[in-house]
Amino acid sequence: MSDRQQLILEAALRVIARDGVRGLRVEKLAAEAKVSTSLIYYHFENRAGLMRRTLEFVSQRAGRYTSEALELGGDARARIELLLSLELQDSPAVRENSSAWGELRATATFDPDLREPLQAATREWVDDLLALIDEAHAAGLVSAKVVPLDVAERLTSLVEGLSERWLSGTITLERARHLLAGAIDVEFDRP
Repeated sequence: MSDRQQLILEAALRVIARDGVRGLRVEKLAAEAKVSTSLIYYHFENRAGLMRRTLEFVSQRAGRYTSEALELGGDARARIELLLSLELQDSPAVRENSSAWGELRATATFDPDLREPLQAATREWVDDLLALIDEAHAAGLVSAKVVPLDVAERLTSLVEGLSERWLSGTITLERARHLLAGAIDVEFDRP
Protein backbone atom coordinates (compact mmCIF):
# COMPACT_ATOMS: atom_id res chain seq x y z
CA MET A 1 0.00 0.00 0.00
CA SER A 2 1.35 3.40 -0.93
CA ASP A 3 1.77 6.20 1.60
CA ARG A 4 -1.06 8.11 -0.09
CA GLN A 5 -3.42 5.15 0.12
CA GLN A 6 -2.57 4.73 3.80
CA LEU A 7 -3.18 8.43 4.41
CA ILE A 8 -6.58 8.25 2.68
CA LEU A 9 -7.62 5.09 4.55
CA GLU A 10 -6.62 6.59 7.90
CA ALA A 11 -8.72 9.64 7.06
CA ALA A 12 -11.65 7.45 5.97
CA LEU A 13 -11.47 5.57 9.25
CA ARG A 14 -11.55 8.86 11.19
CA VAL A 15 -14.49 10.22 9.20
CA ILE A 16 -16.50 7.00 9.57
CA ALA A 17 -15.75 6.79 13.30
CA ARG A 18 -16.75 10.42 13.78
CA ASP A 19 -19.62 10.87 11.29
CA GLY A 20 -20.72 7.36 10.34
CA VAL A 21 -20.73 5.74 6.93
CA ARG A 22 -23.43 8.12 5.70
CA GLY A 23 -21.14 11.00 6.65
CA LEU A 24 -18.35 9.70 4.43
CA ARG A 25 -18.47 11.91 1.38
CA VAL A 26 -15.55 11.93 -1.02
CA GLU A 27 -15.25 15.71 -0.73
CA LYS A 28 -15.20 15.51 3.08
CA LEU A 29 -12.64 12.69 2.93
CA ALA A 30 -10.44 14.68 0.55
CA ALA A 31 -10.47 17.61 2.98
CA GLU A 32 -9.71 15.30 5.94
CA ALA A 33 -6.83 13.61 4.09
CA LYS A 34 -5.65 16.87 2.50
CA VAL A 35 -5.71 15.32 -1.00
CA SER A 36 -7.76 15.88 -4.12
CA THR A 37 -10.95 13.95 -4.82
CA SER A 38 -9.41 12.76 -8.07
CA LEU A 39 -6.57 11.11 -6.11
CA ILE A 40 -9.14 9.23 -4.02
CA TYR A 41 -10.87 8.00 -7.18
CA TYR A 42 -7.49 7.13 -8.71
CA HIS A 43 -6.59 4.85 -5.79
CA PHE A 44 -10.04 3.44 -4.96
CA GLU A 45 -12.04 3.74 -8.21
CA ASN A 46 -15.34 4.56 -6.49
CA ARG A 47 -17.02 4.90 -3.10
CA ALA A 48 -17.74 1.14 -2.94
CA GLY A 49 -14.05 0.36 -3.50
CA LEU A 50 -13.10 2.87 -0.84
CA MET A 51 -15.54 1.29 1.63
CA ARG A 52 -14.21 -2.24 0.99
CA ARG A 53 -10.61 -1.15 1.42
CA THR A 54 -11.47 0.83 4.56
CA LEU A 55 -13.10 -2.24 6.09
CA GLU A 56 -9.98 -4.29 5.31
CA PHE A 57 -7.82 -1.50 6.77
CA VAL A 58 -9.87 -1.42 9.99
CA SER A 59 -9.52 -5.19 10.33
CA GLN A 60 -5.75 -5.08 9.76
CA ARG A 61 -5.40 -2.28 12.28
CA ALA A 62 -7.28 -4.32 14.90
CA GLY A 63 -5.03 -7.25 14.10
CA ARG A 64 -1.99 -5.14 14.93
CA TYR A 65 -3.16 -4.27 18.43
CA THR A 66 -4.51 -7.74 19.20
CA SER A 67 -1.57 -9.69 17.78
CA GLU A 68 0.19 -9.39 21.14
CA ALA A 69 -2.13 -12.08 22.54
CA LEU A 70 -1.39 -14.42 19.66
CA GLU A 71 2.37 -14.05 19.96
CA LEU A 72 2.65 -14.62 23.70
CA GLY A 73 3.46 -18.02 25.02
CA GLY A 74 1.94 -19.61 28.04
CA ASP A 75 -1.57 -20.28 29.19
CA ALA A 76 -4.08 -20.38 26.32
CA ARG A 77 -6.94 -19.16 28.50
CA ALA A 78 -5.00 -16.05 29.56
CA ARG A 79 -4.17 -15.35 25.91
CA ILE A 80 -7.85 -15.73 24.97
CA GLU A 81 -8.83 -13.27 27.70
CA LEU A 82 -6.16 -10.86 26.49
CA LEU A 83 -7.11 -11.18 22.81
CA LEU A 84 -10.75 -10.38 23.55
CA SER A 85 -10.15 -7.69 26.16
CA LEU A 86 -7.82 -5.77 23.83
CA GLU A 87 -10.97 -4.89 21.86
CA LEU A 88 -12.33 -3.17 24.98
CA GLN A 89 -9.63 -0.56 25.61
CA ASP A 90 -10.33 3.08 26.25
CA SER A 91 -7.69 4.35 23.86
CA PRO A 92 -8.32 6.67 20.91
CA ALA A 93 -7.12 4.07 18.39
CA VAL A 94 -9.36 1.30 19.72
CA ARG A 95 -12.37 3.60 20.11
CA GLU A 96 -11.91 4.88 16.56
CA ASN A 97 -11.36 1.42 15.12
CA SER A 98 -14.28 -0.14 16.97
CA SER A 99 -16.61 2.70 16.01
CA ALA A 100 -15.68 2.39 12.35
CA TRP A 101 -15.98 -1.43 12.47
CA GLY A 102 -19.47 -1.17 13.93
CA GLU A 103 -20.52 1.34 11.28
CA LEU A 104 -19.13 -0.76 8.45
CA ARG A 105 -20.67 -3.95 9.86
CA ALA A 106 -24.08 -2.28 10.11
CA THR A 107 -23.75 -0.92 6.56
CA ALA A 108 -23.05 -4.43 5.23
CA THR A 109 -26.66 -5.25 6.14
CA PHE A 110 -27.74 -3.01 3.26
CA ASP A 111 -24.62 -3.03 1.07
CA PRO A 112 -23.82 -6.44 -0.44
CA ASP A 113 -20.42 -5.15 -1.65
CA LEU A 114 -19.21 -5.02 1.96
CA ARG A 115 -20.38 -8.50 2.92
CA GLU A 116 -17.50 -10.48 1.46
CA PRO A 117 -14.71 -8.40 3.03
CA LEU A 118 -16.68 -8.32 6.30
CA GLN A 119 -17.03 -12.11 6.22
CA ALA A 120 -13.31 -12.50 5.52
CA ALA A 121 -12.30 -10.14 8.34
CA THR A 122 -14.69 -11.78 10.79
CA ARG A 123 -13.50 -15.24 9.77
CA GLU A 124 -9.89 -14.19 10.39
CA TRP A 125 -10.74 -12.96 13.90
CA VAL A 126 -12.75 -16.10 14.68
CA ASP A 127 -9.89 -18.26 13.34
CA ASP A 128 -7.34 -16.46 15.54
CA LEU A 129 -9.50 -17.08 18.59
CA LEU A 130 -10.27 -20.64 17.47
CA ALA A 131 -6.55 -21.47 17.36
CA LEU A 132 -6.22 -20.37 21.00
CA ILE A 133 -9.36 -22.26 22.02
CA ASP A 134 -7.99 -25.39 20.33
CA GLU A 135 -4.81 -24.96 22.41
CA ALA A 136 -6.89 -24.61 25.57
CA HIS A 137 -8.95 -27.62 24.56
CA ALA A 138 -5.80 -29.72 24.03
CA ALA A 139 -4.48 -28.59 27.44
CA GLY A 140 -7.69 -29.73 29.12
CA LEU A 141 -8.77 -26.18 30.00
CA VAL A 142 -12.05 -26.61 28.14
CA SER A 143 -14.53 -29.43 28.46
CA ALA A 144 -14.38 -32.08 25.74
CA LYS A 145 -18.09 -31.39 25.15
CA VAL A 146 -17.40 -27.82 24.00
CA VAL A 147 -17.33 -27.15 20.27
CA PRO A 148 -14.40 -24.72 19.84
CA LEU A 149 -15.82 -23.00 16.75
CA ASP A 150 -19.08 -22.33 18.61
CA VAL A 151 -17.16 -20.79 21.50
CA ALA A 152 -15.09 -18.60 19.14
CA GLU A 153 -18.18 -17.33 17.35
CA ARG A 154 -20.10 -16.69 20.59
CA LEU A 155 -17.23 -14.78 22.18
CA THR A 156 -16.36 -12.65 19.14
CA SER A 157 -20.05 -11.82 18.68
CA LEU A 158 -20.29 -10.88 22.34
CA VAL A 159 -17.25 -8.59 22.12
CA GLU A 160 -18.74 -6.81 19.10
CA GLY A 161 -22.02 -6.27 20.96
CA LEU A 162 -20.33 -5.16 24.17
CA SER A 163 -18.11 -2.78 22.24
CA GLU A 164 -21.12 -1.25 20.52
CA ARG A 165 -22.96 -0.81 23.83
CA TRP A 166 -19.89 0.69 25.49
CA LEU A 167 -19.20 3.08 22.63
CA SER A 168 -22.85 4.16 22.52
CA GLY A 169 -22.84 4.83 26.26
CA THR A 170 -25.45 2.23 27.19
CA ILE A 171 -23.00 0.40 29.45
CA THR A 172 -19.70 1.37 31.02
CA LEU A 173 -16.38 -0.02 29.88
CA GLU A 174 -15.99 -1.68 33.29
CA ARG A 175 -19.38 -3.39 32.87
CA ALA A 176 -18.44 -4.55 29.36
CA ARG A 177 -15.20 -6.06 30.69
CA HIS A 178 -17.06 -7.69 33.59
CA LEU A 179 -19.60 -9.28 31.24
CA LEU A 180 -16.84 -10.52 28.93
CA ALA A 181 -14.93 -12.08 31.82
CA GLY A 182 -18.11 -13.80 33.00
CA ALA A 183 -18.79 -15.19 29.53
CA ILE A 184 -15.24 -16.55 29.27
CA ASP A 185 -15.69 -18.20 32.69
CA VAL A 186 -18.92 -19.81 31.53
CA GLU A 187 -17.35 -21.10 28.33
CA PHE A 188 -14.33 -22.54 30.11
CA ASP A 189 -16.06 -23.90 33.17
CA ARG A 190 -18.71 -25.79 31.21
CA PRO A 191 -19.13 -29.36 32.45
